[in-house]
Amino acid sequence: MSAIPLSTTETVEEPVSLWRDAWYRLKRNRLAIFGLVIVLILAFTAIFGPYLTPYDYLSQDLNARNVLPSMSHLFGTDDLGRDVFSRVVFGTRTAFLVAIIVTVFAVLIGLVLGAVAGFFGNPFDRAIMWLTDVTMSVPNLLLVVVINASLKSPISKWMEARYLATLNPFYRETMWVDFILVFGSMALISWPPYARLVRAQVLSIRSRPYITAAQALGLSNWIIIKRYVIPNALGPLIVSVSAGLGTAMVLESAFSFLGVGVNPPTPSWGNMISDGLRVWQHYPHLLAAPAAVLGLASVAFSFLGDGLNDALNPRGSK
Repeated sequence: MSAIPLSTTETVEEPVSLWRDAWYRLKRNRLAIFGLVIVLILAFTAIFGPYLTPYDYLSQDLNARNVLPSMSHLFGTDDLGRDVFSRVVFGTRTAFLVAIIVTVFAVLIGLVLGAVAGFFGNPFDRAIMWLTDVTMSVPNLLLVVVINASLKSPISKWMEARYLATLNPFYRETMWVDFILVFGSMALISWPPYARLVRAQVLSIRSRPYITAAQALGLSNWIIIKRYVIPNALGPLIVSVSAGLGTAMVLESAFSFLGVGVNPPTPSWGNMISDGLRVWQHYPHLLAAPAAVLGLASVAFSFLGDGLNDALNPRGSK
């Protein structure tokens, strides 16, 4: 009896990576995809929108004040004759710029402090958690007001002195002062939740066998944290960041609404809502346009965050 030759070609299934599996789960969530599409549209608007608007956000036409929405002015005009659509589009850039920079700084601070607290334990853990509790106990608005009231005047005076000394028009751009103060104050109030999340993840990771093996090989603690601890703690952090971007947009708008954020003439959804609130009974479009875009952005980031949570947490998606 002749032997049956064995096939030399075997079908080997390609292993599914964590991120590919997460993308597959995310695609099945319609609300998450809706949120992702809205976020991508807003991001495109923030980058290219100001170059595509029909009017400059600062140009005034006193003969077209408080015009209702029409084909020439999609969202109408304000009391100075400025095109509301152009200002809302430029406000998207302001919101995204503040949200991204604030979130990046807050995540970096929280990532470093949380990893150190969770991996090294006491006394670092006790000191960092005490700092986290103190920061979270201070009212957000109070801290932002104190920072703005304390630093805005000295920085503005220094920039004016530099302008008189150099005649460089850059030092007359007070918009940068508002951005710096908003970035700094919001980052100082936004990092504690990230630090707590990373600390909790590191506490569960540091007892894993591969961490013990890395220590047995003689790798330094900082290399272990950089190569093994932080990458394995990024999943829940990504979910938190996606929700944090929407929260940062709402915070910036709230602070601008109260007059301690980005100030006119730089367009911001918050100061546009503040201006529209005073005349909403007569000109509701001045309030409705920025408020609707802010609400849509907040809902989109919320849907995207929930979808990422289900995609990166298989237990929660069942």
